[in-house]
Amino acid sequence: MHYDSGVAELPKQTALPRGANMQRILVVDDDPMVCMAIEIYLERHDFQVTIADGGEAGLRALEGTTYDLMIVDIFMPHMRGFESIRIFHERAPTIPLIAMSGYAFANLNTPAPDFLRMALELGASRCLRKPFTPVALLTVINECLAEAQSRAPGVVQLR
Repeated sequence: MHYDSGVAELPKQTALPRGANMQRILVVDDDPMVCMAIEIYLERHDFQVTIADGGEAGLRALEGTTYDLMIVDIFMPHMRGFESIRIFHERAPTIPLIAMSGYAFANLNTPAPDFLRMALELGASRCLRKPFTPVALLTVINECLAEAQSRAPGVVQLR
């Protein structure tokens, strides 16, 4: 005897492997605590995160993988100041880049250059001054990704 309850059976969904449709973020910073905090927070918000512990490691990561966004510390050993921002932007000009810096000056009486503004001039999409809140990080990431998506080929912007 066959009983039909009248309920349509839902098609079985095939589970995608974790990360298959997640946006990929490359974090380049020589401070392991900063990297770990960013990685944990972003993974909880469904981003796939790759950590590079310095500029050279970050450039190697760019060679083999496509990223949706980069977060790069301005001051790291072996890459002087803005060289890293300039090089990352040259290698991947279409990927939004968030520059971050916690650089503090010992002498507050001398005028300090605006490093974050200089990073914007070298190709950064946004800047974050360390320390920043997790909400501030997520906000600038979402702004950068939305802007990049609106510039993607085939996307029509309504005004």
